[in-house]
Amino acid sequence: QVQLVESGGGLVQPGGSLRLSCAASGIYFNIYTMGWYRQAPGKQRESVATITRGESTNYADSVKGRFTISRDNAKNTVYLQMNSLKPEDTAVYYCNAQMGYNNNYWGQGTQVTVSS
Repeated sequence: QVQLVESGGGLVQPGGSLRLSCAASGIYFNIYTMGWYRQAPGKQRESVATITRGESTNYADSVKGRFTISRDNAKNTVYLQMNSLKPEDTAVYYCNAQMGYNNNYWGQGTQVTVSS
């Protein structure tokens, strides 16, 4: 059974930092492209950052220079370091694991709220 378990969300002031973690089980983690997505109230889910098996990364324009995605294959974990957070970063953040068309898995989400 595939499980993606996110942690690290919470309430932070503008300009602050958070680090999200996603621990995966039930998949051969090393070969999956891992990603972080987010969904704000009333908006569609959007891609925030992805990292391939070869550790190539891709970021949404809105987070470039502020967020960093990384993976630890020994721990089956992907991270999202978020710095200089803004109120518009407020959303539920979801972890994703994808390999090909038929292997696409989601975590349950973790809330990030940026507010003073």
